[in-house]
Amino acid sequence: MELAKPTIDIGIFTNQLEPMQEFYGKKLGLQFESVLPVGGGFKQYRYLANGSVIKLMHTQAPLRRRRPGGYETIMLAAPSAIRAEPLPDPDDNTILLVPPGRDDVTQIELRVGVVDPDAHMEFYQKALGAADFNRNRVKLGESIVAFYHEPVVKKATSQPFANPMEVIQAMAELGIQYITLGVKDCNAAFAAAIAAGAAEAVKPANFGTVARIAFVRDPDGNFIELAQRPAPAA
Repeated sequence: MELAKPTIDIGIFTNQLEPMQEFYGKKLGLQFESVLPVGGGFKQYRYLANGSVIKLMHTQAPLRRRRPGGYETIMLAAPSAIRAEPLPDPDDNTILLVPPGRDDVTQIELRVGVVDPDAHMEFYQKALGAADFNRNRVKLGESIVAFYHEPVVKKATSQPFANPMEVIQAMAELGIQYITLGVKDCNAAFAAAIAAGAAEAVKPANFGTVARIAFVRDPDGNFIELAQRPAPAA
């Protein structure tokens, strides 16, 4: 899989737009990039974080409570941090600021609670082209994804959806619900991931002129978006 950018993006669902903007924009000091209407009552508020994008997926419709496990903790390298500093956001997502280089985190690390860390290590390497790093961690470009066993996690049922909006509705729970890999060719990346054992969530489709996107799911059913920007001409 050929990445178009060396960092992952992270999607966080919320009903609390203003407090979350205050936290990510002012408390963390992340630069606001843009707002992207998604449809179905959702808007995506994008904040830049060391080359990654933190995507606040806001809706006024009540979101379901998040289930245990999955994408749980964002570790963000911050020059201002002199020690690891946990900062829960208004929705109680754990954000951990760390000095650059602490535990080899120079950009961002996402911790994921899973049934089987070894299965996820194999999946990320075979299906997504990640590099084995160390201690149940892989690298996707400069970003680190770390896996740990979470005993209460239950694998989600994986079935294909008809379109991206159905995927958004399936993800509509509070918290960190998906990651995005920027790829050079969405069709090729999707085909390679499926051939390597990823579960299909939705086939590649153009999201207006913004991007061509597809979704796959990891061994526990967590969602991974593959996005090619801008969308190629139909």
